[in-house]
Amino acid sequence: MDATYLPYALLAMGAYTFVSPLMRVATTGPDAIPSDVAVIVSNVLLVSMAAGIVWYTGQGFSSHLASPKLLHVLGAGVFLGIGILALYRALSLGPVSVVTPIFAMFLVFSSLIGVLLLGESFSARKALGIAFAAAAVYLVSGA
Repeated sequence: MDATYLPYALLAMGAYTFVSPLMRVATTGPDAIPSDVAVIVSNVLLVSMAAGIVWYTGQGFSSHLASPKLLHVLGAGVFLGIGILALYRALSLGPVSVVTPIFAMFLVFSSLIGVLLLGESFSARKALGIAFAAAAVYLVSGA
């Protein structure tokens, strides 16, 4: 099994750890930034960083716009936009300790989609992990 993805997954986890707390601070209290404005500012930075990586690595851009998989990318973008707008709004209204675990349930549902629709392997261990994740969110969120 090629595990070259693991460092990136760990980096993503580590970086994403700080998103919710920072957005909660930014969108609440005195001088709060509206959550929709915070989405624009943070995602302009994201797009700028991605553009820099595409340029630096020479991946090109326009050559990929004719790909038949572009519709998948656009669909993902729509769902990403909805998800981030809703996450930032929820963080502006509620505690990180409740909002983030509920938001993180996307990991469980994405895993299930991977198994059910993409033909990825499923095991008793994965089933137990998904069940524990759901139970953890229930316990942490106080739902």
